[in-house]
Amino acid sequence: MSRRALRRLRGEQRGQEGPGLSELGLDPGPERAREGGPPPAPGKGPRGPRRAGVSNRFELIPAEESEDEPAAGEERPDTRLSEQNTAGGNQEGSKDRSKEGAVTEETDGDGQREGQEQPDQTLATNNKPRKKKKKRKTKKNSAGETVEDNDLEDIDSLLERIEDPRLAPQSQGGITTDTRPLLYVEHRNLNPENELKRYFGARAVLGDQRPRQRQRQYVRSMWLTAPKNTWPRYSKTGITMQLLDTRRGVQHFTFEHHREYQQVQFKFLDAVESMDPNNIVLLLQMNPYHVDSLLQLSDVCRMQEDQEMARDLIERALYSLECAFHPVFSLTSGTCRLDYRRPENRAFFLALFKHLMFLEKRGCPRTALEFCKLILSLDPENDPLCVLLLIDFLSLRAREYTFLTRLFQEWESHRNLFQLPNFAFSVPLAYFFLSQQEERPELERSQARERAARLIQLALIMFPSVLMPLLDHCSVQPDARVASHPFFGLNAQISQSPALNQLTSLYVGRTHALWKDPAVMAWLEPHVHEVLCMVEARNALVQEAEHKRKIRYQSAPRNIYRHIILSEMKEATAALPLEVTSQPVMGFDPLPPLDSIVSYTRPERTSHPSNESTLSLFFRSLLPNFNLEGDIRHDGDDEAGAAQDLNQGVNRLMAAMRDMLANIQFQEPPRDDNPEGDGDWD
Repeated sequence: MSRRALRRLRGEQRGQEGPGLSELGLDPGPERAREGGPPPAPGKGPRGPRRAGVSNRFELIPAEESEDEPAAGEERPDTRLSEQNTAGGNQEGSKDRSKEGAVTEETDGDGQREGQEQPDQTLATNNKPRKKKKKRKTKKNSAGETVEDNDLEDIDSLLERIEDPRLAPQSQGGITTDTRPLLYVEHRNLNPENELKRYFGARAVLGDQRPRQRQRQYVRSMWLTAPKNTWPRYSKTGITMQLLDTRRGVQHFTFEHHREYQQVQFKFLDAVESMDPNNIVLLLQMNPYHVDSLLQLSDVCRMQEDQEMARDLIERALYSLECAFHPVFSLTSGTCRLDYRRPENRAFFLALFKHLMFLEKRGCPRTALEFCKLILSLDPENDPLCVLLLIDFLSLRAREYTFLTRLFQEWESHRNLFQLPNFAFSVPLAYFFLSQQEERPELERSQARERAARLIQLALIMFPSVLMPLLDHCSVQPDARVASHPFFGLNAQISQSPALNQLTSLYVGRTHALWKDPAVMAWLEPHVHEVLCMVEARNALVQEAEHKRKIRYQSAPRNIYRHIILSEMKEATAALPLEVTSQPVMGFDPLPPLDSIVSYTRPERTSHPSNESTLSLFFRSLLPNFNLEGDIRHDGDDEAGAAQDLNQGVNRLMAAMRDMLANIQFQEPPRDDNPEGDGDWD
């Protein structure tokens, strides 16, 4: 019998035997290692996948390696084995490797290679390539990390490109070609903390707020304001929002007051008429999220120089209104409308306006600009709060020059923005700032410089009364030619209409700080002299501008008066006409529209009879619920009923006297617990 047949016979016998010594954890001995023939095909033994016929536990390792290679992220068992043997340096490990090398690989189901021809080659493949594979694995991991880092860098650079307006595609005129709507509002820009983080860093802004936020209770997340732990627990106030209709892709909404909220509104009107802020405080204790009470009390706190409390009340009003939003109502789309003529909608306009004024004073002009865009998008046709008089100032403060120039180019044709002094002067100033940005191409800078020069000259010709007050606020002394010329002198201010005087005073008082830059004054000076040359040459533009000033600006619309009242600019408030200053102005509804759409009316208060006696009026002043004469009887009552009413009136008077005397309390003088005194009197 040949050696190959004998070897096969021994292999079959091993397959029929029980578990070998190696499976029991015992060393089979060197002789068995020398005689070890090739293992049977995997999965073809009597016990199938368990491979019970294999006596050496290392026999299956080369077979598995030859059938399929392990993945790069998986760790090979033979590699771990070789590492242990190399680190230990014992002889048993080398014997195991010699046993492993003596085992031949399976080529097919019938024939097998001899194990004596490959021990050296298998031993070499078990030592060197395994170490190389380990290194290769490390290289793959490092390469994967490098690819991942490159992807993260690409994402960061892409985000920076999106956020940086300078890297966006630009048109030939130096204006960023933004495909989004003009009044598009970004949610991230509605949070003032994001702007403060860009200025001062997250650690300076947040401070110790992070660990506290983990322990605070769950509150509903909002876009307009962040709810605070110090606020009362929110419950439904009775305000809802309804979708009225949709026309040409524009959705018209309105707020609605339920019956419970209407009753609270009536109590609020009574508290306002009492002229006592404590009544509003008591009403807020019972209804902590009544919007009009929050707006009115915020004005009271601001007059008392409590700016923090005033701002907190406005934020609470915004939170209450945002909780009532319709599911379809969107702050960012710019296609949702609210009608200011409805009294229920006015609180939202006023809360947004007062909030942006606090943001601007807080040093967050970018966030204030986003709220200004939001107010304008709610009713861009009517602009009930006339935020067009403010949006140019916020754009310059936030350095959003491209937005201001784009607004002017898109709206000038149908809104005549150049008729407003603020746009006439702010737009050329924005072009000047664009021309000073060195990262822009030279062609764009030169075009912006030319536009700025042309527009500032037109502004000085159209509104000559702006120059001298502006220089006065900037503490700049003009030269003799400009100061003595009648075109820019005192005559220009006296001859203009009161409506135009209000607009120019509002602009100068608000934006004069932006003109104090020496570079801006150096740019303005030659254009002023150029305009004087045009005036002396009697240019047609000068005559046309004078004619327009006489025809226009006869009287200001009601929304401009409303804006001046809300802005509280001393220069503009002093120029308000008498018909505006003579009527009472309430902070929760200043100068309501004359064509208001009223959904519910306040019930008339019961009028007291005019023939009351002096004694009855005296007791009524002390006790408002006191009624001496009782109910008014109709005609035809008999005399007995009148006598009975008289007796009842006397009884009421006596009861009122008893109540008044019982409620009188005498205040005891303060006791001096330390008669010796703590120190000397001054």
